[in-house]
Amino acid sequence: MKAHERLLKYVSYRTPSDENSETSPSSQCQFSLAHALVDELKELGVEDAACDEYCYVYGHIPATPGKEHVTAIGFCSHMDTVSDYCDHDANPQIIENYDGGVVKLGDSGLVLDPEVFPHLKDLKGRTLITTDGTTVLGADDKAGIAEIMTVVEHINEFEHGPISIAFTPDEEIGRGTAHFDVARFDAKYGYTLDGSTEGEVQYETFNAATAKVYFKGENVHPGSAKDVMINASLVAMEFDSLLPAAERPERTEDHEGFYHLISVNGTVSDANMTYIIRDHDASKFANRQDTMKMAEKFLNEKYGEGTVRLEIKEQYRNMAEVLEKCPDAIENAKNACKVAGVDPLVIPVRGGTDGANLSFMGLPCPNLGTGGHAFHGPYEHITVEGMETGVEVIKALINEFVKEA
Repeated sequence: MKAHERLLKYVSYRTPSDENSETSPSSQCQFSLAHALVDELKELGVEDAACDEYCYVYGHIPATPGKEHVTAIGFCSHMDTVSDYCDHDANPQIIENYDGGVVKLGDSGLVLDPEVFPHLKDLKGRTLITTDGTTVLGADDKAGIAEIMTVVEHINEFEHGPISIAFTPDEEIGRGTAHFDVARFDAKYGYTLDGSTEGEVQYETFNAATAKVYFKGENVHPGSAKDVMINASLVAMEFDSLLPAAERPERTEDHEGFYHLISVNGTVSDANMTYIIRDHDASKFANRQDTMKMAEKFLNEKYGEGTVRLEIKEQYRNMAEVLEKCPDAIENAKNACKVAGVDPLVIPVRGGTDGANLSFMGLPCPNLGTGGHAFHGPYEHITVEGMETGVEVIKALINEFVKEA
């Protein structure tokens, strides 16, 4: 089975994770895909394939006889999707010999436009897989799963060292490694297949935190409010104004960090805001937190202690701290891309990946591209050829470690 054929099968499983859930996994629907993947792994000869109580799928492929000394490596992808645009089944479109122009996404009224997505011109002549404009596609990260599984199907066609496989739940809500068993995975290096353009080799992520800000007002009759009323919603707006407007996601790129306001609710009496804070540089990341703390202090001095309460919770750190000490993991991935016929694209992740936390859990874990684009919404798309390249990169990467031994 081709990788794209597997993708079309896997996206028929709806697997949105639920950030409001306190269970692990956050949504029971993820078990349906997990059990199907276990069955498929066993059919492909992975005898110890299993799903644990937290919906993590593990499997191991013994080394080719005589290659037991080769460095043990593993491959990981996540089974969940975002919950947005996931309230009904996906209905993918397949466009052969794409002409590089505007693509209508079903009857949704949405289009894929090269003016908005300039990379589309580079996909001309390929077989394009898109949504119908009403759901996510689910290539994030079922494309990664499909590419790993396709390599597993052909694993006996070439020499290899010990190979580990894992498929995780809840990555999209930041809990993909909450119950990951590094010892059970049993590899020196892991590689997440959770990137975009084929050929991506990523070993830098943001340092990340969430910030929740609570505002307490004084609500009195507006007719007698002079010098008494404190409008919590207006204080919230003032708090946001104290953060640099040029450092928002829509105004940053590459290694530039940001403050991102993701929700706000408020009345005169009470208000609250939620931010995410991101920066690749650890010192700048710390400065961003300090900036928010200074805003809290300033407003409490202005309006009275207890008016503003800030809670910051760190989520993950830049995995470059670990991976810069593992040059062979990076160089072998770059060489594998070249062997597969694609120039390695070494760029920072402007986000997170399971590999960030895994790297700090003792499993150095770079991220590789799958060939997908425009994740997390109805514009998500991927090409058959990009997925085939993803498969070839994995095969070549396995061989790089064999050659190194």
